[in-house]
This record gives sequence, C-alpha cells and structure tokens, in this order.
Amino acid sequence: MCSATSNNDLGLTDKDHNCSCGTGAHANAEAPAGSTTVREHYLVDGMTCGHCVSSVTEEITAIDGVESVSVDLNAGGTSRVMVVSSQPISAAQIDAAITEAGYQLAPTS
Repeated sequence: MCSATSNNDLGLTDKDHNCSCGTGAHANAEAPAGSTTVREHYLVDGMTCGHCVSSVTEEITAIDGVESVSVDLNAGGTSRVMVVSSQPISAAQIDAAITEAGYQLAPTS
C-alpha cells in the first residue's frame, strides 16, 4: 500500500537532466535558427503504467508535425504530457489521439 507522501514515481522520466520543464533532456536541445518549436502541456486521466505511456505516446507521435512526446506519469492520478512539435497542433487533434489510446484529457477548471 502506498503512503500518503508517495508520488507513485515509477522511474519513467529522466530526473538527471538540466532543463526546467521537468520532463526530459530533449527540451535542452537548441532549435535551429528560423525554426519554430512549440511545446504544449496536457493533463491526462487514467494512465497507470508504462504501457499506458506507450499507447498515448504512440498515438500523439502519429500526428503530423509532432517531434516528441514525454509523459510525467502519475499512476492512478492526472499525468502531464508534453508535446513538442514543429507547428501548432490543435487541442482537438491531441484529444482525439488520447481518446484513441483509451484515455481522456483531464477536465480544466
């Protein structure tokens, strides 16, 4: 049983990186001059394990323009998904991909 102070860290993110986003070393990469890099964060409910992370990552990565996806898994709670793309991706496309993977965006307040 988990204690009340546990954050359910399953070791699926790189904690030894230098970027301030808290989600992975990829965010430190310099973008080539003149290029546009878009980083968007989404909150997703229902993910509990590495397979969930893989499913969501696979569906979002299939969207044109998506360069990378990183997930900060909060097993049994709301997980944070960062999408890095070369162009803006509509929230509807992200929602459809997450739904296709079997999960849902967390409601916004």
